[in-house]
Amino acid sequence: MAAPYPPAGEVHVIPETFRLYLTLPEGRAIVYPVRIGKDDLYEPGTYFVGAKKEWPSWTPTPGMIEREPEKYAKYEESGMPGGPGNPLGARALYLFTEERGDTFLRIHGTDDPNTIGRAVSNGCAGLINEHMIDLYARVPMNSRVVLHPHMQGTTISGNNG
Repeated sequence: MAAPYPPAGEVHVIPETFRLYLTLPEGRAIVYPVRIGKDDLYEPGTYFVGAKKEWPSWTPTPGMIEREPEKYAKYEESGMPGGPGNPLGARALYLFTEERGDTFLRIHGTDDPNTIGRAVSNGCAGLINEHMIDLYARVPMNSRVVLHPHMQGTTISGNNG
């Protein structure tokens, strides 16, 4: 009988514990602390890694501009080139679905470690850059990614920490 573990090579984000698991053989995993999307911007579901980028450029989504124009509108046209200070950090895994293609959700780095362990992002999962560089090297294209739903009866707010 097979063990009740996910197959090796998958990424799983558990929102209540702010942890990302990269599954390994024999039920083992590498665990990274993460930040997640705030409020209803966390979008549980099953995805696959449709692109990987080192020092990616960044452009805010229309939803980000609508929610906080004072913060994001200035980047609407030209975005921000990759490099230190970029919101996507040192590396990014781009989450896709068969139905939607690019979902604009990412697992990416951050240079702000104070956000780890909190629900503060615009939907993406974030790791400190050092952890993201490690994860990026271990996760191949087309890997399965599961953003698990919140446990029934729990809510995650931007003030967790």
